[in-house]
Amino acid sequence: MPTHVHALVARSEGWSLSRVVHGWKSFAANRANQILGTTGRFWAPEYFDRVMRAETDAETARVYIEENPVAAGLCTRPEAWRWSSASAR
Repeated sequence: MPTHVHALVARSEGWSLSRVVHGWKSFAANRANQILGTTGRFWAPEYFDRVMRAETDAETARVYIEENPVAAGLCTRPEAWRWSSASAR
């Protein structure tokens, strides 16, 4: 998505979600600022998470994530969004 990111992840022992998100945001912000020739804050400081209590919760989240670019009018089908896991199916 042009203004935000959706990710469905499983935590590993010893890695808190906040640590993982911080690493993603730090790497992406540094690289984006380098490409854009800018400096400073790139991401909003917060993030939103959901606990997946059942496999059906994860599947619902995956479908939502893959359909999001279609709902936003960025493509006509999930597989057409270049950065989506749907294109790997």
